[in-house]
Amino acid sequence: MGNPKAFMTIPRKEAGYRLLSERIYDHGEVEQTLNREDRKQQASRCMDCGIPFCHWACPLGNKMPEWQDYIYKGDWKKGVEILHETNNFPEFTGRVCPAPCEKSCVLALHDAPVTIRENEASVTEVAFIEGMIKAHPPKHRTGKRIAVIGSGPAGLAAAQQLNQKGHLVTVFEKDNKPGGLLRYGIPNFKLSKHIIDRRLNLLVEEGIIFATNTEIGRDISGAQVMSEFDAVCIAVGAGKPRDINPAGREFQGIHFAMDFLSQEIREQLGEKKNGEERISAKGKHVLVIGGGDTGSDCVGTSVRQGAKSVTQIEIMPKPPVGKNPATPWPSPYPQILKTSSSHEEGCNRRWLLNTISFNGVDGNVSEAMAEEVRWELSANNKFSMVSSGTMETLKADLVLLALGFLHPVQEGLLNELGVGYDNRGNVAVDKKNKCSVDKVFAAGDAMMGASLVVKAIASGRKVAEDIHNYLCNQ
Repeated sequence: MGNPKAFMTIPRKEAGYRLLSERIYDHGEVEQTLNREDRKQQASRCMDCGIPFCHWACPLGNKMPEWQDYIYKGDWKKGVEILHETNNFPEFTGRVCPAPCEKSCVLALHDAPVTIRENEASVTEVAFIEGMIKAHPPKHRTGKRIAVIGSGPAGLAAAQQLNQKGHLVTVFEKDNKPGGLLRYGIPNFKLSKHIIDRRLNLLVEEGIIFATNTEIGRDISGAQVMSEFDAVCIAVGAGKPRDINPAGREFQGIHFAMDFLSQEIREQLGEKKNGEERISAKGKHVLVIGGGDTGSDCVGTSVRQGAKSVTQIEIMPKPPVGKNPATPWPSPYPQILKTSSSHEEGCNRRWLLNTISFNGVDGNVSEAMAEEVRWELSANNKFSMVSSGTMETLKADLVLLALGFLHPVQEGLLNELGVGYDNRGNVAVDKKNKCSVDKVFAAGDAMMGASLVVKAIASGRKVAEDIHNYLCNQ
């Protein structure tokens, strides 16, 4: 630890966001960066705390004290090498991870944790710019062939780990380009797509084969994949959106959030589908139902499209600001109010509202009826929603349902393979991530439900180890 007292003399300094008056008119990344000297100072704040709760809280087990100490000492190459020991894609997590490590940082007790996420993004950028990150093809090949179905963070992590073991890996992706949720689900203002392409170029150099515009179960049968490969990894994500069914749900102008977000991303990538209905917020009163990250992304995208107004409602109570006694430190996921850059750009946020019905004109939605609710603790120690009877009308020319996801899409590939499902509809696996079908494994959201990018990467790394051991035993 180069400067064990820096946390007492150097305050936390965040890079912050681009000017609101500028960023709402483009889709460039919102977050700014600090210069190297400032970043070295921020890394020096990592204190000699004895027990690194940050390491404990990270699903990947990143070694925060070690790589941040190298940044402080100016050895950026060694810092990024240690990051890559546990994290395949720190340039992704450095941008979109909610940073459970920072929530568990000892300095979070004083509301000034180390800027771990920003440091992670910065050291990776320096490493890419200066050519420190290179392709490392395996020196020997085992001859074993593995199919990874899905190219999101779990699939990419599994593919790289297996490729490094010397296996021949083919990644199948139903969309035009690899990346999955990273490319077609996260807006460009949070994750620029050239960041993904930069990493994919390295993966191709390392020998991974990408088969795009190829949907297993439609373009290629599951039986063919099973016959041609020694192992199959399912990493298709959790694509089944959660829906609601109030009166008027059939009106035009009510869409799932991911349809809205992915269409805007495709539009920017020049991948507009012929004959596809354009979902636009321009000049409309937008109602976003759901208070999570996907809902926040809908807010930012609607603002950039020129919405007349944006309202985001949530059925749950408003979380406490700052600290929550119910989820005290070092909880990596404290239930506190989260305000994103998108919320700052213009959004009316409401809580404890339940959507009762939609009204419309000429078949198009025009407003939503919402009821105020409250949550009461019952005798069996469970919360139940109680109606208040107080109704409110909300203007809504465009309604975006950002209610999360239920499980992977089962129709097609999964049902054809005959894999089993757990009680939530996810692909059921054993402790070694193996499905009920021989030589078929699952990783990421497909087997654990919709979660974080950092958890998906961790799952991909784990399933790669399990597949490698399976092949060795074979």
